[in-house]
Parts: sequence; C-alpha cells; structure tokens
Amino acid sequence: MSQITPAALEEAAHRWFGKRPDELLDSELRVLRKAMGRRPISRPLLEEESELTFGERLADKVALFGGSWSFIILFGLVLLAWTSSNLLLASRAFDPYPFIFLNLLLSMLAALQAPVIMMSQNRQAAKDREAAAHDYEVNLKAEIEIIALHEKLDQIRTKQLEELVRYQEQQIELLNRLLLEKPPAGT
Repeated sequence: MSQITPAALEEAAHRWFGKRPDELLDSELRVLRKAMGRRPISRPLLEEESELTFGERLADKVALFGGSWSFIILFGLVLLAWTSSNLLLASRAFDPYPFIFLNLLLSMLAALQAPVIMMSQNRQAAKDREAAAHDYEVNLKAEIEIIALHEKLDQIRTKQLEELVRYQEQQIELLNRLLLEKPPAGT
C-alpha cells in the first residue's frame, strides 16, 4: 500500500473539500485517506450478542416483549381475569373494587419497565448514531470517488478534443498543400 504524502493529502483536501487537512473533521480525514488509498470504508456494524452485557441483553428482551402484541394481549387477559375474579368473588375478593393492590402492582411494573425500555432505546439510539455516521462516511467517499471519476473523464475528453484539433489542423494543412500543388483548372 503506497504511503500518502502530506503534499498529496493537502492537494486532495483542498480539491475535494476546499479546506486544509487540519480543518477537516476526523471522519472527513479518515474518508479522504481511504479514498486516496483506494481502500473500502464500509464495515459491518452489527454487534455480536456475546459483546452485550447481561443487563443490555435483558433490557433488549424486556423492550422486545413489552412492545409487542403478545404483551398487550397477555396483559389485557391478566387485567380482565384479575378484575372479573375480584368482582365475582365480592365477599371473598383478595383485591376488592377499586383494586388498590392491582394499582400498586401496575405502578411497580411501570416503574421498573420504563427505565429498562429506556436503556434499550438509548443503546439503540447509540447504534443508530453510529450507523448514521458510517453512512455519512460511505456517502462522502462515494461522492469523492464520483468527483474523481468526473475529473478523469474530463481529462480524457480534453485529451481527445486536443487530438481531434491536431488531426484537423493536419488535415487542413494537407488540403492547403494539395490546393497549392494542384494547377488551376483550365490551364
């Protein structure tokens, strides 16, 4: 792999970003170096299950179940069974009508479930930020590569046009010589 010289880095930073290398963001400088070295920038972003702590795995599972139709249906059935059993057993009800014990359990469930779900969402948000930063870098490198391709195509087109003009000049010169050598008509 060839080493990128500071002068080449300076020229590329000015050409593609209009900045000096020390003015570039870390991500822009990383992308620029990868583009100049013709190296890929994409990488897998999925974290392995083994890299997660027990708490992170538990938070993900609680959030996954707590945000599902299975949870809503099961929770609705439990509430229906709780209230109907206490209404039907009015004289022997373990939690009579205003269901104070049920309210206590629901409050405790919400108090525990909400922070766990928020932990999972915070972790997901961090993963989303990392993915967005990676997408930005990949898009930036693609943009640099497209600009470089346009420059190469412009160079090829300019070279072809210059060759065409030289060829036309040679043809005009040849025609002029032939006209000068040809005797005038009717003599």
